Amino acid sequence: MVGQEHVLRALINALDENRLHHAYLFTGTRGVGKTTVARNFAKALNCEQGISSMPCGQCQACVEISEGRFIDLIEVDAASRTKVEDTRELLDNILYAPTSGRFKIYLIDEVHMLSNHSFNALLKTLEEPPSHVKFLLATTDPQKLPVTILSRCLQFNLKPMPPALIAKHLEFVLAQEAIKFEVPALHEIAHAADGSMRDALSLTDQAIAYGHSEVNTQEVREMLGTVARDQVINIVRTIISNDANAMMAAVNQLAQMAPDFDNALAEILALLHKVSLLKQAPDALDQQVLDFEELKALSLTLSAEDAQLFYQIGLIGRRDLALAPDMKSGFEMVLLRMLAFRPVSSTMSQSAAQGTVQAVKSPASAATVSAAEKKTISEPPVEVAALKAEDVAGSLANNANLNTEWHGIVNALPVKGMARQLALNCELKAYEDKFVVLNLSHEHKTMLTKSVEDQLTKALCAFFNRDLKLKIESGDVSHVTPAVAEQKEIENKQQSAQQSIENDAVVQAFKDNFGATVIEQSVRPVKD
Repeated sequence: MVGQEHVLRALINALDENRLHHAYLFTGTRGVGKTTVARNFAKALNCEQGISSMPCGQCQACVEISEGRFIDLIEVDAASRTKVEDTRELLDNILYAPTSGRFKIYLIDEVHMLSNHSFNALLKTLEEPPSHVKFLLATTDPQKLPVTILSRCLQFNLKPMPPALIAKHLEFVLAQEAIKFEVPALHEIAHAADGSMRDALSLTDQAIAYGHSEVNTQEVREMLGTVARDQVINIVRTIISNDANAMMAAVNQLAQMAPDFDNALAEILALLHKVSLLKQAPDALDQQVLDFEELKALSLTLSAEDAQLFYQIGLIGRRDLALAPDMKSGFEMVLLRMLAFRPVSSTMSQSAAQGTVQAVKSPASAATVSAAEKKTISEPPVEVAALKAEDVAGSLANNANLNTEWHGIVNALPVKGMARQLALNCELKAYEDKFVVLNLSHEHKTMLTKSVEDQLTKALCAFFNRDLKLKIESGDVSHVTPAVAEQKEIENKQQSAQQSIENDAVVQAFKDNFGATVIEQSVRPVKD
């Protein structure tokens, strides 16, 4: 009954206070414990030590219920006994007292499968049940039950179990069984179980047999046909970096494992969902989730808009995947579509920012009025030096203006995605003829991976037209990084745009004549 404490608390209180109902309905998806809680409840009702939330488990009634041979517990699979004749036959003996127990209990599984006539026959008994009879009903689809049945039952909804809870319980079970396991393997099983503890235990049994009495991550992935998370993260990184060649190389590497490409695309969608949560609603994502640091790094390099676009393309692509000539080519086309339809990022105007107001609210007229025109505001131009590499090298060699020169170098480097974000969040500590030392701020150290460092090294070598060795340290940053400078510039432009709108003659007229106010969230600097 892991994860179903809300149901257990209600049943425990009912048993301990002897406030019993004649009919209980347990609902929930497959494998969450509906039948298990019903059988345990039957024990609590018929234990020879008395009605209690803690049945002894040793008396004849408890033992026989556990072994499935208690004569006063009548279990029925409604899926195989749907006819009204079956229901009437079942209820014919309901008036007779229990043979050996305190209550005669009818446990009807998948009760929604009964026919309308069967429900009518059951309803008559539920309306006026004998005091010695209890009904325990279980279903995965309560919407199919007539409201007349639902209204006569106490309903308990058992929740699907989150993967983290399933994995934790599997750890406990395997530790009790003295079976070796790897924690990532259990998370793979928990994810595949889709909220069902029963499915998780079945998959674990299968994994034990598959792995010669061990639960190994690689073997579990082979058994399930799942994709390693590091491969999924690598593919998403190449998409963010807009690197089609690297992306295709990652797909070819993935194809060597003979994966289920539909499942691989689902994993990418799940990853994009987590990155979007981390970016826009970080408190909604459990920090204990696997690969949290990698997700955090991805969220710093992927815009919210791109994440939504990639997700939508992947969602539609997964629907059409079966129509592709083969699954691999269909998978590749979905990823290429993400690159092809990604908007081209534009830069801010260096000489001016233009503010627009989308709407103003007028309390007098209770209407929304659009601004009539856009106004351009004046702003001192941002000075950008032409960064000849030889001039920069000379300046750096004299150890002068390292941080100022680094801002210009970053803007000139032909890198995108993670490599650019890494460069933006560094300061230049030292430069020699064949050696560059960067200092990366502590909070962004998760960005630093071997592939990203190699990309940045390659770009610096190309910029200076010489072989360079790059060393990246992590520590406190003493100068303003290019990322901080960019953010400050964006904030200044936003402030200037808002000031421009406030001073706009048309907006002032709306304010004076209609008592309107500017919706600040609608003001944006206009990009070139």
